[in-house]
Amino acid sequence: MKSLPKRTKLLALLAVISASGSVFSPAATAGEWWHEFKHEMHIGYHRNNVWPQPFSEMAAYQTRAPFHVMVQKGWMLHNTIGHELFRDGDGALSAAGRDRVHWIASQAPQNRRVVHVLRGTSEKETEARVDAVRSALSHMAVNGAPPMVYITDVNPATSPGALASQITRAREAAMPKPVLPSDNLGNP
Repeated sequence: MKSLPKRTKLLALLAVISASGSVFSPAATAGEWWHEFKHEMHIGYHRNNVWPQPFSEMAAYQTRAPFHVMVQKGWMLHNTIGHELFRDGDGALSAAGRDRVHWIASQAPQNRRVVHVLRGTSEKETEARVDAVRSALSHMAVNGAPPMVYITDVNPATSPGALASQITRAREAAMPKPVLPSDNLGNP
């Protein structure tokens, strides 16, 4: 036996549904059901005709969301005052630590001016570190409100200065000497 065409199947389904009552509500008449069905078809038609537009903004947001998280975490690590910027024992800021806090308070973008203090080995040391950062901030002329100070357990990755200098010097030594381009006649 041959299969019925799709249009015939759809019309047969519509006839059975309209004869047996509505799928949307048992008390609805066939006319109400038809208007509801027609309305849903109208919405589907227009949604399909403008297809990428309603969804492209949402898709773009979902694509960018992981990068926003990475940027947030990167700024958090960048603004973290680590162990090496405090004196051992009393938690006072070193000169480099004061410079770092000053940079965060004055040079970082306004919405990124947050200081994260790395937790010390004890609560006493952690409180001393936070007090040292707040004291340094109170002695600085800052436009707007002073940055918030938070305690963090995430230690930013660092490398020794000697290694960084060695890498920089090796890169500079490997760079070719600048040469002016010659014209078509062979003159420099």
